[in-house]
Amino acid sequence: MLYSPGANTYVLRLIYEIDIEDMESKTKLIQDFRLHEKDTGSADVQIAILTDQINALTEHLQKNKKDHSSRRGLLMMVGKRRRLLDYLHNNDTARYQAVTKRLKLRK
Repeated sequence: MLYSPGANTYVLRLIYEIDIEDMESKTKLIQDFRLHEKDTGSADVQIAILTDQINALTEHLQKNKKDHSSRRGLLMMVGKRRRLLDYLHNNDTARYQAVTKRLKLRK
């Protein structure tokens, strides 16, 4: 196999751009759902980030029906989000209702 610096540079640039976009969207989600200035890990923020990842992975799985390892990851993320939502529902119902309304999780 011959070394092709142009192709490798393109792939790295593409991966880097995707990572930057993911980082920017994650930062925006954190800013939208945080409870105070330095909050990055509250249940609200984690639920928002997981919802974004679940939506992206669902879109991926609609195109790639045989990607079973990603499907397992999706199911694990859905379970984690469910546990966080249950925690929020049991401890602070007002925040639970606000998060589910903003993310349009309940009908």
